[in-house]
Amino acid sequence: MSNLKALKVRIKSVKSTQKMTKAMKMVAASRLKKAKHLVESSRPYADKIEEMISSLASNIIMRNNLSEKFPLLTGKGKNNSHLVIVFSSDRGLCGGLNSSTVKMTKTHIFDLERSGKKVKLFCVGKKAYEQLKFLHKDKVIDSEFGVFKGEITYEIAENLAQKLIKLFDENQFDVCEVIYSKFKSAIVQEQICKQIIPAKIDAAQLPESESYESPTSYEPSQEDVLSDLLPKNLAMQIYNEMLENSASEQGARMAAMESASNNAGKMIKNLTLVYNRTRQANITKELIDIISGANSV
Repeated sequence: MSNLKALKVRIKSVKSTQKMTKAMKMVAASRLKKAKHLVESSRPYADKIEEMISSLASNIIMRNNLSEKFPLLTGKGKNNSHLVIVFSSDRGLCGGLNSSTVKMTKTHIFDLERSGKKVKLFCVGKKAYEQLKFLHKDKVIDSEFGVFKGEITYEIAENLAQKLIKLFDENQFDVCEVIYSKFKSAIVQEQICKQIIPAKIDAAQLPESESYESPTSYEPSQEDVLSDLLPKNLAMQIYNEMLENSASEQGARMAAMESASNNAGKMIKNLTLVYNRTRQANITKELIDIISGANSV
C-alpha cells in the first residue's frame, strides 16, 4: 500500500508540473507572436539605415577626411581593446539558448586574448552574467538586468548607445562587438557576433572609380547627414539585436515547455501503468491469501 501511495503522489506531482509547463508554453507563444512582429518590422529599417550609411561613406571617403570626423565609422586607428556586449535573457526555462550564447562568448574571449587583445564585457541580461562571472568577473565593466522582462523600446536601446558612445569617447575600448541570438523560427535560433563600433561599411556600396559622384543630393551636406545618422544607426542596430534576442528567448522557451509537457505526459503514462500493475498485483496477492486460508479451514 505504501508503494501505491507513493506512486499516486508522484503522478499527482507530475500532472501539476505538466499544467505549469503547458501554461508557460501558451504564454510564451502569445509573447512570441508579438516579438516576431516587432523584429520583422525592425529588420528592414535597420538594414536600410546601414545601407544609407555605406552609401554616404562611399562618397565621403573620397575626400580623405572620414577618419578624422567620424570615429564611430572608421575607429581611432587602434584595435587593442575590445568591448563585448552579451545579450541574454533575465529568466530561465528557455532551453539551451543562454548556454549557447555563453559558450560563443567564452570562445570569442579566448580567440581575442590569444591574439593579444584586451577584452571587456558588458552583460545585458542576468543569465549570461551568472555564468560568466565565475571565470571573467574581472572583465565585466558594466551590466544591466531586467531589460528583457518587460517591453523593449527604442529609448532603452538609445540610452545604451549613448553609454557606449561615452565609453568610446573616453577611450575605454577600440572595438565594440555584440553577441546575441538571431531569431529564425520558433525552434531555430542562431548565435551571432556582430561588430557595431566602428560600423562596418558594406564593400558592395563602395565605388569602383575614384571619380565617383553620388546622384543623390543631401541637405545640408553629406557630412552633416552622416554625423546625425551614425549615433542613430548604433541605437537602431542595438534595438534590432535586442528584439532578435527577445524573440529567440520566447521561441526557445515555447519549444522547451512543449518538450517538457510531452515528457511529463510520457512519465504520467508510465507511472500510471506501474501503478495499475502494482495495484493488480496487490489484489491478486490478497485473493491468494484469502483462498489459501479458506482451503486450509
